[in-house]
Amino acid sequence: MKILVTGTAGFIGFFVAQTLLERGDEVIGLDNINDYYEVDLKYDRLDLCGIKKESINYGKPVLSHRFDNYHFYRLNLEDRDAVLSLFKEHKFHRVCHLAAQAGVRYSITHPFDYINSNIVGFMSILEGCRQNDVEHLVFASSSSIYGLNKVQPFSVHHNVDHPVSLYAASKKSNELMAHTYASLYKLPVTGLRFFSVYGPWGRPDMAYFQFTKAIFEGSPIDVFNYGNMERDNTYIDDVVTGVIRVLDKAPCGNASWDEMNPDPSSSPAPYKVYNIGNNTPVKLMDFIKTIETACGKEAKKNMVPMQPGDIYSTYADVNELEKNFGYRPDTPIDVGIGKFVQWYKSYYKRT
Repeated sequence: MKILVTGTAGFIGFFVAQTLLERGDEVIGLDNINDYYEVDLKYDRLDLCGIKKESINYGKPVLSHRFDNYHFYRLNLEDRDAVLSLFKEHKFHRVCHLAAQAGVRYSITHPFDYINSNIVGFMSILEGCRQNDVEHLVFASSSSIYGLNKVQPFSVHHNVDHPVSLYAASKKSNELMAHTYASLYKLPVTGLRFFSVYGPWGRPDMAYFQFTKAIFEGSPIDVFNYGNMERDNTYIDDVVTGVIRVLDKAPCGNASWDEMNPDPSSSPAPYKVYNIGNNTPVKLMDFIKTIETACGKEAKKNMVPMQPGDIYSTYADVNELEKNFGYRPDTPIDVGIGKFVQWYKSYYKRT
């Protein structure tokens, strides 16, 4: 099975690619290695899969020295001609599209980055799939898409028409674009709404990473909304398992879909959306306490107001995921944070 995985220098993409390689799939990895956060971490992830930094040149394939079934390309998604040429050359069976410009707060100050990567770039992926008969496209959406929705747990059957950040709006747009291609061209497409993914090799812009860094450095952490927030945090291993199970099973059209009472999560077209979350929201102050316990140190806390674009709470309903794949994430937060802090101390040489 030949699979394109985008975002393979990124957190989730790195682990998904590695898991597919280990089970024997042929993987083509793609990433632009941008500087949204420290690029050394991205190069170190690639190195674990046998891709050496010094061998990477824009648009040129690099063969892994660890996996003979892995080639990596450094490409921008919005480089339409290069992306379409890649599809034409390799004729992928499946595509796992995880690359995107991430970050709610960053989208407030850098809006065009989200249009270029998440809208224009996603269009390149859709066209590549359409023109080359890809059998299944799986793409990353986000829990941020629920926006002003206050009904919890967040269900894929809920309306998500009121995002509160451009990042969330770009992910909502991806879902709309994907449905259009599923409807017009019968391209099987599945969107995955990730809920605060964390773990070893994670993203430095995420709260758990910033809190851990600050604790070891003795710096204060910003506690937004004065601690009155909660998140459904999902451990990386659980997310990867969910992604691959979904990737291996393309959706069919929903024959019982009611146009008079439309279900946002499905369609007569081969289109589906799932939440991948732990189904267990954790209060922010409890989350910080868990990190403090794992670090063996107390955080200095700077209590601040809610930030624009944030939402108070996330809570994933994963019933559809469990019904269709017999799977639900279940790693306890103390176990997952413990593994992250252990990795952090080793990687950054902290004691």
